[in-house]
Amino acid sequence: LCLNFISIENLMELFPEFQDKEKDFPPAPLADRMRPRKLVDLLGQEKLIGEGKPLLKLITGKSNFSFILWGPPGTGKTTIARLVASISENEFHEISAVNAGVSEIRKVILQAKKTWNLSKRGSVLFIDEIHRLNKSQQDSVLPHVENGTIRLIGSTTENPSFEVIPALRSRCQVFRLEPLSKNDMRSLLERGLVDRECGLGDDLFEVDFDARDLIICYANGDARKALNLLEAARDFSFAGEKETRPVSVQDIKGIIQSTSV
Repeated sequence: LCLNFISIENLMELFPEFQDKEKDFPPAPLADRMRPRKLVDLLGQEKLIGEGKPLLKLITGKSNFSFILWGPPGTGKTTIARLVASISENEFHEISAVNAGVSEIRKVILQAKKTWNLSKRGSVLFIDEIHRLNKSQQDSVLPHVENGTIRLIGSTTENPSFEVIPALRSRCQVFRLEPLSKNDMRSLLERGLVDRECGLGDDLFEVDFDARDLIICYANGDARKALNLLEAARDFSFAGEKETRPVSVQDIKGIIQSTSV
């Protein structure tokens, strides 16, 4: 009966998890919106996730193995981790080693145990920049990886042979990701320009082919960097202009210079 006197606004304050999340945050950057939702859409890592390749078999099989993804920025490490959790229907927990401590790791472990007890679902713990965890933090993860409480996926831009403790490394496969090729980068930019749901397809702006090549060279195999620059080019083309025109090489040079400064 008391619920009759509680307004919808008060209910939303009591249960914030039911609020419209899209109203709480500004639109996500293009690089995040364009993150692949399927393994087949991931560019540049055919050696690992191509047909019959090792990582693909392990991801799509029933294995619950842990692994570390080693590679430069913008090559798909976070995307692969999220897709693994989705494919395996596991709970996904993501923490950054930059600001996470032992207490945050313990919270994830407790939640993973509750999830298993309630629904028999496993949990994936994704640690971004795992090389930044100190020895005690890595030690706190070790027993829970060993007993299967969590499935650990780590990402690092540094050689894990030097940055991850041997005991943890011995329980994880290490897969090396490569920078995206120029052809993959061209495909990525084309997706960003024509995708009307997640990309810039509704914005009706163009980028000269020479300007695209400059974006590709500047990004140097980093998908995130390329999409961020493409989004900046879109903003530039609409800023203070009565009529839009194709973005040129000189425009991209100006944006890159501003970014560098």
